[in-house]
Amino acid sequence: MRDTILYFVIPCYNEEAVLPETAKRLYEIYGQLVAGERISPASRILFINDGSSDRTWGLIRELHKKNPVFSGLSLSRNRGHQNALLAGLLYAKDRCDIAISMDADLQDDPEAAGEMIQKYEEGCDVVYGVRSSRKTDTAFKRTTARLFYKMMSMLGVELVSDSADYRLMSRKALVGLSEFKEVNLFLRGIVPMIGYPSDKVYYERAERFAGESKYPLRKMLHFSIEGITSLSVAPIRVITNVGIFVFLISILMLIWGVIQKLRGVTVQGWSSMMVSLWAIGGLILLSIGIVGEYVGKIYLEAKGRPRFLIDETLDEKGYQSPDLAALEKAAADTIRNVYDEGGRK
Repeated sequence: MRDTILYFVIPCYNEEAVLPETAKRLYEIYGQLVAGERISPASRILFINDGSSDRTWGLIRELHKKNPVFSGLSLSRNRGHQNALLAGLLYAKDRCDIAISMDADLQDDPEAAGEMIQKYEEGCDVVYGVRSSRKTDTAFKRTTARLFYKMMSMLGVELVSDSADYRLMSRKALVGLSEFKEVNLFLRGIVPMIGYPSDKVYYERAERFAGESKYPLRKMLHFSIEGITSLSVAPIRVITNVGIFVFLISILMLIWGVIQKLRGVTVQGWSSMMVSLWAIGGLILLSIGIVGEYVGKIYLEAKGRPRFLIDETLDEKGYQSPDLAALEKAAADTIRNVYDEGGRK
């Protein structure tokens, strides 16, 4: 498999604190895979700058200038994690045989890449990195994660449980992904819809190496809502069913009220009336909000705005020769900086 070109695809947003260590570890994995003739020396480590406000893009430039193995894309502005990841995957689509996407925070174990490639060699077009446990999560996060996956399953959305965006995709799968044109992205739900042969690789998820989490509770809730409304119309059907149920209850209450009137029993039910008004009013507002969420997504899709714009690219041009022999020599020279005659330093 020496001719297999791999692209690591790493979206970055304000990752100045962790980026040097991420580059170092990924380069070590790259060196191991090249030395073992698992991938071609023409493989790349691609960082996507998602409109960072710190020195993230400057560091990516420095990495690329020193070593052509590191490539970079800089988006014109912050477009969000999913759009940045998609930009990297679509960019890699025409340049690689396989792409492995992962976050820059080193919570995903880069060592699992070798096992993912093994699954690809066995015929899988998609290989999901799945957490073997959630012991590093808080009790609250573990509970909410389980509820989220259970709810998504109930709504008919196909997800790989405990799998985020750490996955391998073949060029065939990347071409399939490029056929999905929606603006409202939830890649964890879209990738299983591609339908090509897939498998899982289990790994231990670590603590974030440095920097702050880019997914606080507010963003996690927004991400969950995005996933539900992007992939399922079940919430609208739930509203319909609740509306029918409330209507039937109102008919029963009407019959009960008529019977009570005929019996000469009248009750001044101010409290029950107010509770009913508040309950029905809240239900109506909730229903309008859910329907509005879908209408808003239709509005965004109808506009057909670009999901991202690339401002600058650091790849083959500028710092490296397009000649493969020269490229392999440059890669071999850099590998020797990581490896000595007896193996890893």
